[in-house]
Amino acid sequence: MTFAEKLRESRKASGLSQEELAERLNVSRQAVTKWETDKGIPDIANLMTISALFGIAVDDLVSDGKSVTAKAARQFESVTEYDIDGIKTFDLKLGSAREVSVTGGDGEKIKIIITSDTLERLREEIKTKIDDIRNRIDVDVRLSKSVSETAAKKEIFIEVILPNKYLGHVEIAANCQSLDVRGVECERIEIDGRMPVLRIASSRGTVEVNCNLDIAMELRDFTGALEVNQLNATSRLSVPDGFEFRTSVRGHGNSVIFEEDGNPSQDFSAPDAQNIIELNGMRSELVIDRKKA
Repeated sequence: MTFAEKLRESRKASGLSQEELAERLNVSRQAVTKWETDKGIPDIANLMTISALFGIAVDDLVSDGKSVTAKAARQFESVTEYDIDGIKTFDLKLGSAREVSVTGGDGEKIKIIITSDTLERLREEIKTKIDDIRNRIDVDVRLSKSVSETAAKKEIFIEVILPNKYLGHVEIAANCQSLDVRGVECERIEIDGRMPVLRIASSRGTVEVNCNLDIAMELRDFTGALEVNQLNATSRLSVPDGFEFRTSVRGHGNSVIFEEDGNPSQDFSAPDAQNIIELNGMRSELVIDRKKA
């Protein structure tokens, strides 16, 4: 089910007209109509409000079942592989896509899988270049002139599989609706770009997020430090019940707020915990929501 379908069904189930929903969101009725006809998607602030209004998690709202892990269901595929022979820094410039997944594995290759249901000539329309320079692997995914950024963000799915045994530092740059980092174990992961949804699961290390969009983030089975660097942003971080962490707030005008299942809560961080959640930058707010339900 698409976001448009979920929004329309949730609105009707709540007995709201488009006009009434628009009033609650402080947007125009035309904006709601656009979202419900799959001609656009709300920004993260409105997604958060819709999530709270209908009791649906943000990642569930924007996921339509066509995740990068379900690539077999899509018609067209382009695969690029390269053998790795030692510990490297991986610089992944992935460009624009609908969904991006970066997964750590037990093999000795880096593998880039690009899929789509509509772009038949993937190999010609999207070029994947891999450069092996000393201790660095540079990956550059580029669109041809025949594929617009708008089409890429709607029709392209990218999955990158990395060899954990050879990971030094990993740099990820992408513009997408959602980014999943799963099973990656290395000293440091640096994430740049624009993505309203970021999920980190079964991973270990320091993750640095540089993005001035409002982001809905989720941590699951994570060990290490999450460093969020933002300017004038209000983001949310979902953590599971039982996850112990300490917080650090640096920069100017930044603050951390705590919630439990979306409701205001007292500070539940643990000063002596090994895991760290750090907010850097200026005039930004991070809401840490512990999911107990």
